[in-house]
Amino acid sequence: MIQAPSITRRQEGLARVSTSSEAAFDMMSETCCGFVGDSPAAGGARFGWCCQLCSPTLRSPRRDEALSCRVGFRRDARWEMASTSRGRPMAVKNKAAAPVQITAEQILREAMDRREVVIRAPEQKITDVDELQHYRARKRKEYEDTLRRQQHNVGVWMKYALWEASQLEFERARSIFERALDVDYRNHSVWLKYAEMEMKNRFVNHARNIWDRAVTLLPRVDQFWFKYTHMEEMLGNVAGARVIFERWMKWAPPANAWQSYVMMEMRHGKDAKMKERCRAIYERFIVCHPTVDSYMKYAKFEKNHGDPDKCREVFERCSSELGDDTLEEDFFMHFASFEAECQETERARAIYKYALERLPKAKSHEIYRRYTNFEKQFGTREGIEDVIISKRRQQYEREVAANPHNYDIWFDYIKLEQSCGNNDRIRDVFERAVANVPLVHEKHYWARYIYLWIQYVIFEELTTEDVERTRLVYKAALKVIPHKLFTFAKIWIMFAEFEIRQMDLKAARRILGRAIGMAPKEKLFKSYIQLELQLGDADRCRTLYEKYLIYSPENCHAWSKFANLEKSLAENERARAIFELAISQPVLDMPEVLWKAYIDFETQQDQFDRARSLYDRLLEKTKHVKVWISLAQFETSQNQLDKARHVFERADKYLKAESRRSERAQLLEAWRDFERKYGNEATQTVVSDRMPRRLKKRRLLTNEDGTDAGWEEYYDYEFPDDAKGAANIALLEKARLWKKQRLEATEDDA
Repeated sequence: MIQAPSITRRQEGLARVSTSSEAAFDMMSETCCGFVGDSPAAGGARFGWCCQLCSPTLRSPRRDEALSCRVGFRRDARWEMASTSRGRPMAVKNKAAAPVQITAEQILREAMDRREVVIRAPEQKITDVDELQHYRARKRKEYEDTLRRQQHNVGVWMKYALWEASQLEFERARSIFERALDVDYRNHSVWLKYAEMEMKNRFVNHARNIWDRAVTLLPRVDQFWFKYTHMEEMLGNVAGARVIFERWMKWAPPANAWQSYVMMEMRHGKDAKMKERCRAIYERFIVCHPTVDSYMKYAKFEKNHGDPDKCREVFERCSSELGDDTLEEDFFMHFASFEAECQETERARAIYKYALERLPKAKSHEIYRRYTNFEKQFGTREGIEDVIISKRRQQYEREVAANPHNYDIWFDYIKLEQSCGNNDRIRDVFERAVANVPLVHEKHYWARYIYLWIQYVIFEELTTEDVERTRLVYKAALKVIPHKLFTFAKIWIMFAEFEIRQMDLKAARRILGRAIGMAPKEKLFKSYIQLELQLGDADRCRTLYEKYLIYSPENCHAWSKFANLEKSLAENERARAIFELAISQPVLDMPEVLWKAYIDFETQQDQFDRARSLYDRLLEKTKHVKVWISLAQFETSQNQLDKARHVFERADKYLKAESRRSERAQLLEAWRDFERKYGNEATQTVVSDRMPRRLKKRRLLTNEDGTDAGWEEYYDYEFPDDAKGAANIALLEKARLWKKQRLEATEDDA
């Protein structure tokens, strides 16, 4: 049997809880993997495990025995430690606090007790000169030995020299620094520590010599110059500091060096002389560093010392000498703010507008915000509207930059510029917009794009009234369109109409002829023919109609218009020949329109026999119900009522034989209206007896794969003669069934 640890070891384990996470985990593993309970000698009982971190397979046989682990977990008879048959986690039935708890104070105390003891060297007390000399000799030997091994270790040199300085052995310290400089004179730290040692111990001339050597050997190390000038200024040697600055400025140092020179002069100079010296320094500064920041510092100096004219002059020099390409948003904001402070609102407004026009849109958000605030404070209503327009302009610029082929944005942008009335801006936006040709050569992608050109030519013709530029824009638009794939008749027609307004009829005809030759379209033919009709040139119209019909021989509208042209010219035979040629075409898009126009033409010419003949020829091609009704109406218009009834009779017989129920119902309704107007009671009764009854029916629909798709309701017509036929069929069916039954009965008797 496994033995449990003693109570004493449990208490020791409780005291050994570590503060760190690893120690705590080790402690928990150590304590929870032991057994708890009485010893075997006490009761000989089998011990259980103390918590869920341990094995759940053993249980205490004493259900009334309270057990607890060393880390403070509690277990008694009400705790079920064994897992279920399905491996479910054990449930804690007693959630009361353990009798022994670990407090924060105990953890902190244990951490303090377990911390490592730092071993310190014993303090050495020197009581006489011999001990001091012995100590110094020992330290020097240690440093020298170290330097023999690590000659290029600057840290050892520094410690050695500063130790000698702490022993007030300044000559030795200087010697060590000089030795270090012989090893590596480019090391900045050696010079700095060397000079600081001299300054700290008030060896001013030694420090001057060190700084002078440093700036001579390493003139590009700005820290040496700063330290050198600062020391002279602290000593009150302003003239010496000025000399050092002048030596420094010959090396063209960075901007902060020039600014330090100016600040030194401002601290120690008088008003008049100080300003002149500072201006001279700034003039050399902007020559050495021709940047916007340099000019702005110069302008700020003039502004702070109450000379607005000089300040404005500096700003203007910056703009003229550096150029617009180098100017940034910050410069314009400071310039405009300065003018606003000087109550020069017009100057400030001009600067803001100039900046917004020149700067990229992505870099002018802040200046636009300040311009808005400026206009709200000093501007008029027109100025505020101008600011709003500028903001919208920037928004449109961002949108067209993101998607230059979004033509709706270009339209809105153009409307904005047109509301401002600046023709140069409007023209510039138009040029930028039409430069974005659609990437895909499909007509529906080009529709919005062509309207940009249309608006452009309208603007040039009506707003700027520049005829030559309008003509150039038309030509540019036609040059862009891929006419071999598709064209836009509207732009051709507008170009021709523009030339007509300029009294150049020859150019207009040339444009339309070129359009028909490159990309013939129905709209182009119609417009060209209409133009020639207005000019009264019938021969040109005939030529155009011939080309039109060669291009589109199935176009019934073109045939009708051509025949009407000849009719208007009293050329009836020509018109009749055109109609005959038209109806003989194998393919027509709207033949009913053409036949009707031909019949109407013959009727207008009082050629009624020809019209009847046309109806007969049409009925040979098609027996549509509308043709029958139209023929009956034609006979009625000629007071041939019997012929009209005969037409209705023929049509009714034909539609009945063909079982075209809906068309037959339509015919009977037209016949009934005819009899009500022209017939008597007998003829009306004949038609009424034939009128159908409208029925609502249902039929089953099927999909392509044969499955049911549901039921559909539809309307059908039931005619009286159909009902009689159905009754006769039912009677014959009953007779057939009766005969069948008689035969079966006879066979049974046999």
